[in-house]
Amino acid sequence: VDRVFITGVSPVVMADISSGYNVAENIYRLPDFNDLCGFTEQETLATLQQVVEHCEQADKTIDMQQAARLLKQFYNGYCFNSFDPTTIYNPTLVLYFLKNLARYCRYPEQMLDDNLAMDRDRIQYISKLPNGVPLIERILDESQPVSVEQLHHRFGVEDMLKEEQEEYQLASLLYYLGVLTQDGLNTFGEFVLKVPNLVVRGLYVEKLLQLLMPKLQQRDYRDAKRAFFSTGDLQPLCDVLTPRFNVFSNRDYKWGREMAVKTAFLMLLFDDRLYVIDSEPELKRRYADLTLIVRPDARKYPILDHLLEFKFLGLKALSLSGAEVQALSDEALQQLPAVQAAFAEATSQLQAYQPVLEQRYGEALRLQLSAVVAIGFDRLLWQKISTMAH
Repeated sequence: VDRVFITGVSPVVMADISSGYNVAENIYRLPDFNDLCGFTEQETLATLQQVVEHCEQADKTIDMQQAARLLKQFYNGYCFNSFDPTTIYNPTLVLYFLKNLARYCRYPEQMLDDNLAMDRDRIQYISKLPNGVPLIERILDESQPVSVEQLHHRFGVEDMLKEEQEEYQLASLLYYLGVLTQDGLNTFGEFVLKVPNLVVRGLYVEKLLQLLMPKLQQRDYRDAKRAFFSTGDLQPLCDVLTPRFNVFSNRDYKWGREMAVKTAFLMLLFDDRLYVIDSEPELKRRYADLTLIVRPDARKYPILDHLLEFKFLGLKALSLSGAEVQALSDEALQQLPAVQAAFAEATSQLQAYQPVLEQRYGEALRLQLSAVVAIGFDRLLWQKISTMAH
């Protein structure tokens, strides 16, 4: 054989091949080939424009800007080199979206194509390995980006079965499996890895919910979630979460405490059929904790857009024991100076983020601001914050 070009061969396969063919040149991380297996933004938008025009000929209207935003949020974000920050779109998912749009002139209800449901199995596999669960938790914590000195590139099957893999090895494997991607270099010259988009983030959130709250069924919190979506009442969800919230206390050394609070709510509120859900979205160089923006095709439903801010107060800050906190009513806790200060800080942040979201999403936005304060891992308090007139 004079020359061979192979795609789709992972380091897991290559590492256990003992023939001379293992002497090969890997080109997948060269900047020249970054967009070899994906669509650029220009290619994606050009094809989307053709679909939009097709729908207009059928007397059906698709908002080009809205559709482009959805595609970018759910399917963009992949990068396979550290020198060119240009990101590319997942081709399988883009084609799934565009075919549905061309056929029915409406967005697909489910943003994940079943052909990529295998990504769920890949995360499941990692979760069963030693160090797998802590890594999945860390991946969802934007305050502590996952970084590796270099991408590990040899994964022998025997090694995976018999030897405990370190975090950098598992993170590298998730990169090769397509559920993490490169995000440049940090100040130490290490590769930063991140979740590429909202579709993949949803798979991590789903797995973490199964890991941390295995006995919690969707029916246990479905009505509470719907109440929040439609009326903004967060109390039913707090009531569901509070007795289970201590599952996070033994992870306090791994997560920032506010991160633990936010992750708990993210797991229960995640619903990409109705919302574009973003954790730590950038709002003019500041970062909100959690936003739930109604999908354009879901605006026909009586649900609200949501912006949430989370605060954590340790028991020492209140000079109270867990038993004392449990004995106090919500009203009494709300009157404590430290709690009032936490809500005041959250209110200031929420009202600063509000005009940025209104400018970004326009008059269609039906925004509710909500502040959540956790008292240790014992109690959850919340307030609906008044929006500012603009």
